[in-house]
Amino acid sequence: MKSFLLTKVRLSVYFWLFFVLYIILSLILPNYTFESGTLTLFSVNSFLYGFYISPILGAQKSRIEEFHKIIRAESNALFSLVLHLKKLPKALRNEFQALVKHYIRSKLKQGKNGGEKEYEALITRCIEYKGEHQETIDKTLESLVLNQQNRTNYAMQLRSTVFANEWQIMAILFSITLGFILTLQIGTAPIFIIIQSLLCTGLTMLIVILIKLNTLTHKKAKQMWDPLKKLVETNFYRID
Repeated sequence: MKSFLLTKVRLSVYFWLFFVLYIILSLILPNYTFESGTLTLFSVNSFLYGFYISPILGAQKSRIEEFHKIIRAESNALFSLVLHLKKLPKALRNEFQALVKHYIRSKLKQGKNGGEKEYEALITRCIEYKGEHQETIDKTLESLVLNQQNRTNYAMQLRSTVFANEWQIMAILFSITLGFILTLQIGTAPIFIIIQSLLCTGLTMLIVILIKLNTLTHKKAKQMWDPLKKLVETNFYRID
């Protein structure tokens, strides 16, 4: 799946990078003692940030769960389809099975928009077939058409991403929250600097996790392809 280079970096690496960065910023940035009005503003902004990002994070996690269900449903459909092809002569069965495998591999390789041409080729081959095994091929075509619902659901979930205006609002609230925390006078004790840096790191990691969920580069998102991978690896003998 194509993605930005930064989305391929592991979350654990991001954590330590940000932690070190915020320790450095805590040591070099000037600190201020905020008045009650400023602290109230900080509290309101922090509340809005948490209130705004929480449902978006939840929605993206639910989106990943839906992807898992959709791809597993398609894997089951393709598994059943190939089992049905066992009724065909070996040469014809191998031809259709190769088309199905080519579709899966294209989907795994290209990710978001992969497999479109390969799926059309599979349907076209069924439509063009005329022969003594017409009943089996017709049922195969019927299975492919029914599976189109899974592909439609998959396409719908692909469009359920975080909108640009939502990113803008989160960026504003995040920047303000981070600025307040890093410039707040908390003393020079190392433990307070560590706590301050950890808090900033945690807030930043929420954004990083959201980006990874949104771009389907999170570890949980990558695992959704496991059923299709298992089909190809076992030559349609097993489904994960």
